[in-house]
Amino acid sequence: MAVYVMLTTLTDEGRKTIKTNPERILEVNKEVEEMGGKILAQYSILGPYDFINIIEAVGNTTITKIALELGSRGTLQTTTFAAISIDDLIKSWK
Repeated sequence: MAVYVMLTTLTDEGRKTIKTNPERILEVNKEVEEMGGKILAQYSILGPYDFINIIEAVGNTTITKIALELGSRGTLQTTTFAAISIDDLIKSWK
């Protein structure tokens, strides 16, 4: 399984949704799992992004599907990066 870092920014609509229904965050996490991903960690952050999510997925196709599906709703925008563990990086140099 591959690991990805997904940074998300809420739109005005997304902020309204979270304000009226904060549990919606957990519902989206379940939807991510139904699309083939697994939330390994999730934090609300300060700065230009609202959330950082560490997601495990089969590969680029799956994480792309997740990002496109979430973004198509109009409540958030995503920026996604592939992440490589330090252990795997060191092993690749041997």
